[in-house]
Order: sequence, then C-alpha cells, then structure tokens
Amino acid sequence: MAGAVRQPIDVASLERYIASNVPEITVPIDVKQFGYGQSNPTYQLTDKNGRKYVMRKKPPGKLLSKTAHKVDREYRIIHALKPTDVPVPKALCLCQDDKVIGTEFYIMEFLDGRIFEDPAIPGVTPEERTKMWHSAVTTLAKFHRVVPKSVGLDSFGKPSGFYNRQLATFNAITKAQAEAVDVDTKVPVGKIPHQDDMVAFFSNPKTQPKDRSSLVHGDYKIDNVVFHKTEPRVIGILDWEMSTIGHPLSDLNNLLTPYLTASSQKVMGIGRANKAFQSGATKGLPSRDQLIAWYSETAGWDPRPDMTWGDAFGTYRGAVIMQGIAARYALRQASSAKALDYASQMKPYAEFAWDLVLEYEKAHEKARL
Repeated sequence: MAGAVRQPIDVASLERYIASNVPEITVPIDVKQFGYGQSNPTYQLTDKNGRKYVMRKKPPGKLLSKTAHKVDREYRIIHALKPTDVPVPKALCLCQDDKVIGTEFYIMEFLDGRIFEDPAIPGVTPEERTKMWHSAVTTLAKFHRVVPKSVGLDSFGKPSGFYNRQLATFNAITKAQAEAVDVDTKVPVGKIPHQDDMVAFFSNPKTQPKDRSSLVHGDYKIDNVVFHKTEPRVIGILDWEMSTIGHPLSDLNNLLTPYLTASSQKVMGIGRANKAFQSGATKGLPSRDQLIAWYSETAGWDPRPDMTWGDAFGTYRGAVIMQGIAARYALRQASSAKALDYASQMKPYAEFAWDLVLEYEKAHEKARL
C-alpha cells in the first residue's frame, strides 16, 4: 500500500529529529507514502532494523480550514485510548516544530494487519465476513462507552450541541471551499447544491435527534480499521483527524453508509454505490438491522429512532468532505491520487443528500397525518 513519495519531505532533518526524540526508531530510515490519507499525507517509515512505523503530517501550503488537519488531536486521542479496550496504535511522538519537515507531524506504530478498501470485505469466508463486521460495529460501541474524563479527554470537545456545532463549522468551511479556484482552469469549486435548504432543515430543533454525548471518531468506516492478519477481529482504528466529543449517532451512520447508498441511482452514477450491499448480494454480510442491534447491545442505547435523520445528515456531511477534497485538488494540495475523482462526485452526492431530506420530511408528514 505504500509507494512513491508524492509530497517530498526533508528526510535528513526527520532523521535528526528521530535520533534525538524517538528511541524506538533506529536511523537511517526509508520513506514511502501511502495511497490513502485524503487530508493528512501519510508515510511509511522503515528503520535500520526493518521495523515499520507510520507518520502523519499536515499538508503543505496555506490551509483552507483552521479546524481541519489537526494531527495534534489525532496524537492526543490515540495516546489517551491506549490503556482502554479500544484498539489503537501506540503513539510515539508529536512534533509541532514546522522547521523539521515543514509542517506538524506525529509518528505511531505500524499495525501489521489487514485493511480492506471494499467494506464488503472480499476474499474471506462468509463466516469470517460476519465476524469482522460484528467486530467493527462492537469496537465502535466500545469506543463510544469510554467516558472522556476517565482518559483525560474531558476538554476534547463540548458535551452538547454537536450537530449545531457541525453545521456552524460546515457553514464556515464550505464558503472557503466553494471559492477555491483551480490553479489551471481558473474555475471555482462552487457551492454545494441545496446548501442553504439543507442547513435550514438540519438546524430545526423539532427534527434534530435527542442530544447525546460521547467521544466520536468522525470518520469511522471499514477502511479506517485494521483487522488481524488471520483472525476476524479489529486490532486498530486509524485516521482520527476529526475526532471530538459529539453525538455517537454520527459514527454509526458513517459506518453503515454502504447499506444506505447501495441502491441509489444517483450514487451508482458516480461509482460510489457498492452493489455488494444490496439485500442478499453477499453471503455473510450482516443486515443493517442486525448491525444496529449488535451496536445497541454493546453501547447501551438504541439509535433506531434517529437513524433516518442521521443518514440524511451524514450524506450532507459527505458532500462537504468531497467539496473539501475538490478544493484541495483545485489548489493542488490534495494528498491522494484519487482526489480528482472526489472532486467530480461532490454535486451528485449532495443531490442524494437532498433526496434523503425530502424522504425524511415526507415520512414524518405522513406520521403527523
């Protein structure tokens, strides 16, 4: 998964820092870059003894958002969670001195396991597939059970108003993202379709889910967890950039997105619908209802009454993220070779989000009648 370095760093300077601050790593090091990591460039470091580590850094250049690319938050939460039953890689160091390699970065252990880009988890038996999804959803539930104060993270976010804070953040960053102009074509990224109407809907206190608070990952999904090399269980959670204290519903909706998008014609049209998640298409793939039940049993609360609202919000959030990737591509700051694909998918995905809002409103109008 690691290959050519697309965004070069000063390896000699990094080696000097490691030699002085990270005794676990023996210099010199070999550096490669992972293909994943849409926001924060991610590198594989191999030391003199052949041991592998992972480094994540802020992207270079002027950044569109002051709230994104918080590698210090990633370091803080994985360091805090290490004593719990939530599987995370060991955090080795955080460097906030931009003089070392140009931007802030941290280094963590490399987890020697399996990462599946396809959430249908191909290449395993149906029994293993069931157990792996069970492990993924119950691992999320265990994470949501962690009391922030118990691991020194009570100041990691605010205990209420999560969705309103999300909307306020989106309002700020979508404006900047929309105005980002492509360095070659000189065409701006543009506004998300139905932006204002969706914000009005999600801001309505009459429709919002009951407030609930826990640690949240912010982008919990199958390709952000590492499975054991041979056993059907999660050994680590990756990509903590958007972690905070918030509503646990948001993580669950994100994890179950493949089930939501599997039959959407609009999502199919941009190649983001996984037909393997259509009912009965994949042996051993648990149903969405079964996964929600497993989550509820472990987490200790029932998310079912709020799932439809959460689906709509999560899809809108996905459109905002795609717009951000499109903006970074326009400025040539995107860290993934797939960034151009995301840029073209933002508008159709936003249209799907609006469809879900209309579906929610129609269902609740019938309920009132």
